[in-house]
Amino acid sequence: MSLFAFPPAFGGVQALREDVFRVRLPMVNVYFLGTPEGKEWVLVDAGLPGTAGLIERAAQQVYGDCPPQAIVLTHGHLDHVGALHALLKRWAVPVYNHSLELPFLTGQAAYPFPDPSVGGSMSLLSPVFLPGPFDFRPAVQPLSVEGAVPHLPAWRWLHTPGHASGHISLWRASDRTLIAGDAVVTTRQEWASSAVSMQPVVLRGPPAYYTPNWDAARRSVETLAGLDPELIATGHGHPLLDGDVPTELHRLARQFDQQVRPRRGWYLRHPVSVGVNRAGLDPLACLILGSLTLAALCFNFIRRR
Repeated sequence: MSLFAFPPAFGGVQALREDVFRVRLPMVNVYFLGTPEGKEWVLVDAGLPGTAGLIERAAQQVYGDCPPQAIVLTHGHLDHVGALHALLKRWAVPVYNHSLELPFLTGQAAYPFPDPSVGGSMSLLSPVFLPGPFDFRPAVQPLSVEGAVPHLPAWRWLHTPGHASGHISLWRASDRTLIAGDAVVTTRQEWASSAVSMQPVVLRGPPAYYTPNWDAARRSVETLAGLDPELIATGHGHPLLDGDVPTELHRLARQFDQQVRPRRGWYLRHPVSVGVNRAGLDPLACLILGSLTLAALCFNFIRRR
């Protein structure tokens, strides 16, 4: 599949459509939706902590001093909300997300703990990606149940859970443009070298270390394949624009269990149901943190002998 030529450096802006702009950040993308001439636009996602300056400078380049009308989150994992507090200090705008994400973004619940056992160097590092809870009150509010996207009448949001209970993707049927969030990605996100370089470019399922429901993730890929998009812009990896995109997405959906679902992992046997926020201690967090604590104690004991 072909790729947009000359992807930008970190902080750079890439025009995907006349009113769709990608901003490449370390390991993740955010998107601007809106024509530069109109000066009315929406930010999709908010990147890693420490990237607010990159996002603001990119917005200045495209829209001048005009702030966004709103921020829409595909989901609330740390790499998609990391700069949100800093951005809200600059832009006092509403933040829209699926209602099932609200507990994780209003300080009520933490996301399921990332799973380092699914394979890959980035997966091993994933426990450092804090699962929350995060609190962005009073800015956060739920999207409408009808699928309408505030300030973007041509767009619809689609519920695409699996990677997160309230994960959404954004779809514009008029030019078959899909902003997929992390429902699918275009790089081997489980490996640190690929996560940073966004190479090789390959259509894949959601990042395995942070996907707690694989059956729901498969159904979401099937939903996106049914759209037959021409352009896929993802949370991780470079955008894809090619006549083969629908074919590759259908192939990914058909071969999901063989190519996407990991061979091992905690959530294969302990899936977290969509919309269920488990109370009390997270069992995977207890297992991993307990094992690390025990290993540290053993190391300290051996060293002192």
